[in-house]
Amino acid sequence: MKSLVFGLILLLATVSHAQTSTNSQDAQNLMVLKFSWNKERIGWEKDPFGGPLENFDEMRARARNERRILDAKRGGSSIEVDKLKREARADDAIMAKQHQNTRARYGFVYKVSLQNNGLKVIKSIDWDYVFFDANTQSELGRRRFSSVEKVSPGKTKELRFFIPTPPTKTVSVNSWNKDERTNLGERVVIVRVEYSDGSVWQQP
Repeated sequence: MKSLVFGLILLLATVSHAQTSTNSQDAQNLMVLKFSWNKERIGWEKDPFGGPLENFDEMRARARNERRILDAKRGGSSIEVDKLKREARADDAIMAKQHQNTRARYGFVYKVSLQNNGLKVIKSIDWDYVFFDANTQSELGRRRFSSVEKVSPGKTKELRFFIPTPPTKTVSVNSWNKDERTNLGERVVIVRVEYSDGSVWQQP
């Protein structure tokens, strides 16, 4: 009796595994075409040499000064106009000084382009962006992502994430350094693929 029960349990486990897993060939059909990462300045104007964007209070103060100057011009009082312009310049100087003490911060965009060369529709993909020392091959950082994206057979898809975490501890979040990529190797590892039919491939 016990052997019969054990046999049934083993059979159910085998059926369950067959329903939820797929072979390595299916996983190999998901091809990594290209990948990259970029550092983007947060909260600054498009001009890379410009200052940070004004906050709401600063925009409101600037608009109020401009309106007062315009009203004074309409009133025909040049003395009042000159006075208001001096006050507006003083306000601008104060705001500029405040922004000088504001450190730039950066966010990081991680991207990978994949092509589904298999026969199944992909439902979601777990992938790691791995960074390593190009000389020693030792791992320096790993960013883990989970993308719920439909990728039909024969189609390509770009997966993109914007997060505040840098690739490694050697990459600054407060400054730009063109040498940060020196000797920094990188690769994308597909960790898990779920298909629309319920089957799953998991990295061994």
